Amino acid sequence: MSDYLKQMQSQEQGPKKKIFSKIRYDAPVTLTFALLSLAILGLDYLTNGWINKNLFSVYRSEFSFWWVIRLFGHVLGHMDFAHYVGNMTLFLLLGPQLENRYGSRNLLEMMGIAAVVASVFQMIFFPHTMLLGASGLVFMMIVLTSAVNLKDGGIPLSMILIILIYLGKELWNAFAVEDNISQATHIIGGICGALFGFLYSRDSKLKDSTNMQ
Repeated sequence: MSDYLKQMQSQEQGPKKKIFSKIRYDAPVTLTFALLSLAILGLDYLTNGWINKNLFSVYRSEFSFWWVIRLFGHVLGHMDFAHYVGNMTLFLLLGPQLENRYGSRNLLEMMGIAAVVASVFQMIFFPHTMLLGASGLVFMMIVLTSAVNLKDGGIPLSMILIILIYLGKELWNAFAVEDNISQATHIIGGICGALFGFLYSRDSKLKDSTNMQ
């Protein structure tokens, strides 16, 4: 009887093992970012907001080691789960495509540059307001995705429309709507995405690979 039960258990576990063996960590930068952001959100709840305030939001302060951490790390912080889901829905949709097109290392560099540019802008023009969240990176990805088909001497109409729709909406909101969303960060992310699209479209050595090397 025990042998029969073992046989039945092995037969049940067989298909499960096959299913899990097919799951791939296909976009390391995108997936690691999303998982880190989720872990930080959980820690922020446990510390009653201390983590985000001190490590994962950016604002003008004295230069220190933690200042440098916030310079990059503010994109990993989120106010609540709804904020996280709103950003990660598009982030997880667009990230793997961009990682496959530009490579993991290049995408990581673009994310780092966009985060720093947004941080510097925030500290100069909005010194008393905290900035956190990946929405700037999401806007960078939206525009960068539309720039995938950039060719020398030609600009995709889809890219022009994306810029007009998304960045035009943010420009309008910046003047017409008062809310807690940083339209300036969205605009900066979109501009970074357009610039990266033009710069990398001229790189003849660019390969469709997620290899970090």
